[in-house]
Amino acid sequence: MSETTGASYASAGVDIEAGDRAVELMKEWVKKTQRPEVLGGLGGFAGLFDASALKRYERPLLASATDGVGTKVDIARQMGVYDTIGHDLVAMVMDDIVVCGAEPLFMTDYICVGKVHPERVAAIVKGIAEGCVLAGCALVGGETAEHPGLLGPDDFDVAGAGTGVVEYDRLLGADRIRTGDAVIAMASSGLHSNGYSLVRHVLFDRAGLTLDRQVPEFGRTLGEELLEPTKIYSLDCLALTRTTEVHAFSHITGGGLAANLARVIPDHLHATVDRTTWTPGAVFDLVGKAGRVEQLELERTLNMGVGMMAVVPQESVEVALTTLADRGVDAWVAGEITERGEHTEGATLTGSYAG
Repeated sequence: MSETTGASYASAGVDIEAGDRAVELMKEWVKKTQRPEVLGGLGGFAGLFDASALKRYERPLLASATDGVGTKVDIARQMGVYDTIGHDLVAMVMDDIVVCGAEPLFMTDYICVGKVHPERVAAIVKGIAEGCVLAGCALVGGETAEHPGLLGPDDFDVAGAGTGVVEYDRLLGADRIRTGDAVIAMASSGLHSNGYSLVRHVLFDRAGLTLDRQVPEFGRTLGEELLEPTKIYSLDCLALTRTTEVHAFSHITGGGLAANLARVIPDHLHATVDRTTWTPGAVFDLVGKAGRVEQLELERTLNMGVGMMAVVPQESVEVALTTLADRGVDAWVAGEITERGEHTEGATLTGSYAG
C-alpha cells in the first residue's frame, strides 16, 4: 500500500493564505469609508462604532436592513467585472434604511466564493466601499467565506447588513401621509438589482442574446447595460428631509412600483401614479418585447424607470424638485394621494407611458 498524505484545509479546497492576501488588498478601500465614530481597523472579530455619537438625539431609533444582489452577480461573473456589484449591494440595503428617514451609519458585508481570488474579492469590496461613500456610511467589517464543492471556482454571492438612526419624532411613514400629497418619482439608473431571473430568462434563454451584443438603443453592449449599478439615493433623500417637509419614501425594488409604494400608504388613502409623466428606459422595452412579457408583469417585477419615490405636501413640491435637481437627480411629480374610495389597492398606475 502506498503512503498517503494527511488531509488538510488546503487539500479540501480552502486557501487561507489567499484569504489573508484578499484582506490586505481590501484594507485601502475600507479605510476610505471611515466615519469619525468608527473605532479600530479591519481584521477584528467585530466592527466597532462609537454609540456615544447618538447622544445628540432625544430618542434615537436604530433602523436595520439586510439584502443581497440576487442573480445579477451571474452577469458580473460572466463579464469578469467585479467592482460595480458592490454599489448594488449598498443601494439595496441603505436605500431601504433611508425610507424611514434614517441616516445610514455603518454596514457589514458577506462574500461567499467557490475559490478565493484575492484581486477579485478586493474588487468586490472596492465596489462596496465606493457605494458606502455614496451612501454616507462606514464599512466596518465583513466576512469572506470559501465554499469549495458547493460553489464553482468562479462562482460567488454577496450580501450585506446595515444600520441607520432616526430621531423618533422625525420618523417617516404612512402615519404622515395626507390627502392631496404629491408623489415625486426619482429616475432609476436602469434595472437596478431586481428581476434578473426574469431578465436573464427572457434575454438569454428565450431571445438567445449574448452579453457582448451591441445594442444601438443602449449605446453599449447588453452586458454593460445589465451591469449598470443601482443608483444610491440615501444622501439625496436625506437632503430632501433637511430642505423641506417629507411624509414618506418608497424604495422601488422587487415587486415593482405600485406594490412598493402601497407599503407606505395608509389603509384609508390611495396613491395614483400617472404613467404619462415618464418614459421607461430602453432596457425595459427590450425585456418586454424579447419575452413578450405583458406590461403588468413587467410592472410587478421591474422598477420601470423609477428607483425611489417621495410623498410630500403640495407646498413642498417646488423645493423638493429643486433640491433633487441641484443634486443631479432626475425627478418629477408622478402622482397624488386621494381617499381610498372604491380602490382596493394602496397604489395603482394609470394612463400609458410617454413616448
